[in-house]
Amino acid sequence: MPIHYLRAFTKPERTDEANRRLGRSLAFVAGAANAGGFLAVGQYTSHMSGIVSSMADNFALGELGLAGAGLASLASFLFGAATSAVMINWGRRHSRRSLYAMPLMLEAALLLAFGFLGSNLEGHRVLFVPATVALLCFVMGLQNAMITKISKAEIRTTHVTGLVTDIGIELGKLFYWNGFAADAMRREHPVRADRQRLALLASLLASFFCGGLAGAIGFKHMGFVSTVPLATMLVALAAVPLVDDMMGQRL
Repeated sequence: MPIHYLRAFTKPERTDEANRRLGRSLAFVAGAANAGGFLAVGQYTSHMSGIVSSMADNFALGELGLAGAGLASLASFLFGAATSAVMINWGRRHSRRSLYAMPLMLEAALLLAFGFLGSNLEGHRVLFVPATVALLCFVMGLQNAMITKISKAEIRTTHVTGLVTDIGIELGKLFYWNGFAADAMRREHPVRADRQRLALLASLLASFFCGGLAGAIGFKHMGFVSTVPLATMLVALAAVPLVDDMMGQRL
């Protein structure tokens, strides 16, 4: 049934398969929002490593305004992650079935706000760029914290550097030839790749890339209205547990 399928994405009772499906979906959204944000303001908003590096560069060059903008972006991402944690813990303490759905509904609303800002403030770049960067960094932090908590830190959807690193580690184990080891060591402790984890990591990377491609194409041809399908997707993932709460169901 479609309702049961959609409920599984964000219901409190978690399975590995549900976490993988949710992770791929959110990686797609993150890639699309990241690419759309770049086309809108010329800056990627999921890349905290780059933002912190640019802060250091700008401080060293005396560009205090740009360094301050980077600090604001970092603070927005951090505040988004903290907000997600607060919402999830509040939902757990109050026995809400929507404890994981609430951050996604907030993310959907903020993506629509991004589209609204673009439609109404694009001509006022002094206001539009800082507001958009802060909003999208908040969204990235919100989403990444949510999937990190729901998967017990096994899945992240905006941290592509970590994904590629983990893929490289698993590939290194996959291609390692245990014949180099002594016979006893090879039998007792062979080097083996976690093929299931490797497939998950590769699918997350592919989802982020496909989302980025879709976001860039959508933004190029439709402009800021391309945020509507992303928000709709998030609402679909989150709606059923919220309805369960309205119907009086509790954990």
